[in-house]
Amino acid sequence: MGSENANLPAFVTINPPANKGGPRNYGTAFLPANHQGTVIGTPGNVSGAPTFRNLDNPGGVSAAAAEREMLARLNAIQKGKSTHAALDGVIKSYELAGRMQMHAGDAVNFEKESVKTRELYGIGEKTTDAFGRQCLAARQLAESGVRFIQVSHCDNSSTPVWDQHNNMPKHETLAGQVDKPIAGLLSDLKQRGLLEDTLVWCGSEFGRTPFSQSNNGRDHNPRGFTVWLAGAGVKPGYAHGATDELGFQAVKDKVHMHDLHATILHLLGLDHEELTFRYAGRDFRLTDVHGDVVKEILA
Repeated sequence: MGSENANLPAFVTINPPANKGGPRNYGTAFLPANHQGTVIGTPGNVSGAPTFRNLDNPGGVSAAAAEREMLARLNAIQKGKSTHAALDGVIKSYELAGRMQMHAGDAVNFEKESVKTRELYGIGEKTTDAFGRQCLAARQLAESGVRFIQVSHCDNSSTPVWDQHNNMPKHETLAGQVDKPIAGLLSDLKQRGLLEDTLVWCGSEFGRTPFSQSNNGRDHNPRGFTVWLAGAGVKPGYAHGATDELGFQAVKDKVHMHDLHATILHLLGLDHEELTFRYAGRDFRLTDVHGDVVKEILA
């Protein structure tokens, strides 16, 4: 869909985990490289302030317009008549990086926010400060025209924070770190009139089993788990589907991941059956050959 701001990326990922999936969490698979997420902050750093890095030129390197024009000509020569998507994506990425150096510095700036707004996100409170900054950065980026923003609550430890195979009670502590910032983000989007056309999707890689593992832990469970959507045409206060009485697997109004993707694309104004990309000799859909829009959740 492209960015609404020519000087900022269309897709930004804030402090993504560095080793739990790494760039695959914000990569582009078979799509051109310029669609990959641009990282702000430090991957895996749950406490660092999310800001764009490396905006200043290294010593001895000029940012003169003439030099950028020369690079554009060299890129055109290198590309020639090639239709190589990866090369074109890299060129576009570097051209965007040049524009970001001049314009992205103020895209994430907490000092321009009121004390009341920062408190809404839990900024300044020990438990919620780190994730609150990520959520506020997401709202600022959305206002600046970045179309897709990914926020992650994870770290680079050998035992990921949410992947509790032996310490499920820790989820209570983790929930306390994200609950207020997420509520603040939704409230802030709503009071600014942004929630009407901003879709918020919150989810994880899978659920947990209803039976124990290693005494206090729970194992992976892809058979029944919850995600939630808010804003942008989603029916508020509505729960769709249900698991069995043990919470082990979905038994009512099952929604496959392809269905979820089809629904999200619909909310973005795209027909997932018509949206295709030519790769390796065939037309690919983002939902492959599956997926139905879950109309029951639409407002």
